[in-house]
Amino acid sequence: MRLDKYLSQVTGLPRSLTKRQIKCKNVEVNGEINQDQGYQVKAGDEVQLDGRILAPPGPKYLMLNKPEGTVCATEDPEHPTVIDLLDLENIKGLHPAGRLDIDTTGMVLITDDGQWSHRVTSPKHQCDKVYLVTTAEPVSEDYIAQFAQGIELRNEDKPTLPAELEILSENSARVTLHEGRYHQVKRMFAAVGNKVIGLHREQVGAIALDEQLEPGEYRFLTEQEVTSFK
Repeated sequence: MRLDKYLSQVTGLPRSLTKRQIKCKNVEVNGEINQDQGYQVKAGDEVQLDGRILAPPGPKYLMLNKPEGTVCATEDPEHPTVIDLLDLENIKGLHPAGRLDIDTTGMVLITDDGQWSHRVTSPKHQCDKVYLVTTAEPVSEDYIAQFAQGIELRNEDKPTLPAELEILSENSARVTLHEGRYHQVKRMFAAVGNKVIGLHREQVGAIALDEQLEPGEYRFLTEQEVTSFK
């Protein structure tokens, strides 16, 4: 879609005004001023008007690098939410597709597409999630087999599904889950006699957290990333 038409659709401004905004150097594409009215906006392009990111027309899909101290909710009376971090023209309907604890950092997917959100979070889709874990005690080699067999959790009728654990250092590991239970990573390590003191989500499904995103930063998903859940 042409840049001037894109601006018109997103902001509601007439094309004559969007062309003027482009000419006056008020429009940036991917961090650079763009004065080409005919520029073809592609999936994944970040378009800004007067320093404000414009969401593309239609459903919105974003990844955010969640900082510690924020909650995965649309509103909260006591803590900042992941939605509060979005500097977008229109945030109506946006919600996190899945949750992280307040002290957990890393990838959160955000959308206003309810069906897509369901595909990300529904247990029947068994969406893989990858976590970087820091522990209070050394990570034992025994954990690899224990996680692969499934862990018995307190107050749970069934053991966890087999999970992969890769030891990275004495007190850190990478864990891949194929399900999502309440506080699952923390409870699995507690069940083998250890304590999680740091937890960071690196990947959801086929989508890895963009390494260029600092805590609190976000970007729109590419078309390929969106369709990986469809």
